[in-house]
Amino acid sequence: MLIDLSKLLTHEGKQQQVEISPSGDTFSCELGEFSYGEKKPVKLTIKHKENQILNIRAKGQVAVWIPCSRCLEPVLVSCPVDYDEEIDMKLSEEERIEALDESSFIQNKELDTDKLLHDEVLINWPMRVLCKEDCKGICSRCGANLNQGSCDCDTADLDPRMAVISDIFKNFKEV
Repeated sequence: MLIDLSKLLTHEGKQQQVEISPSGDTFSCELGEFSYGEKKPVKLTIKHKENQILNIRAKGQVAVWIPCSRCLEPVLVSCPVDYDEEIDMKLSEEERIEALDESSFIQNKELDTDKLLHDEVLINWPMRVLCKEDCKGICSRCGANLNQGSCDCDTADLDPRMAVISDIFKNFKEV
């Protein structure tokens, strides 16, 4: 959603409050596409403080389904949105981007709420997600989820130098 800021910039002290939520059904980034869980509205407040300076505040949460790092089962992760910045609209677009030290979500006096939410979710993206603290993961041989039960794979760890001999025995068993 795009919010036109030109009306706010005409009067000092003017304020606008909007409830926003992510558009679409998935969150896309370099890691892949992740489905949104709960799309609760985020409260966005834009206030023209003085002399073309806007105070932008966004507060809320966005929930995303992220696979567990060990077993790949989807986990609902809540990413907090807590943005509070002052933006000088007298600066050029390049100067604003440099001042914020990130890509700008304001272009031509329009605020792109989807870009703002996207950036906030990325900033708060967890380093590692686990479905539970003692997640057993998946079997490295057959891919079975070990949280649901054990598999029938041979778990004996052989010396890697003996792998060639192990392969010879496997070939004889198939004959």
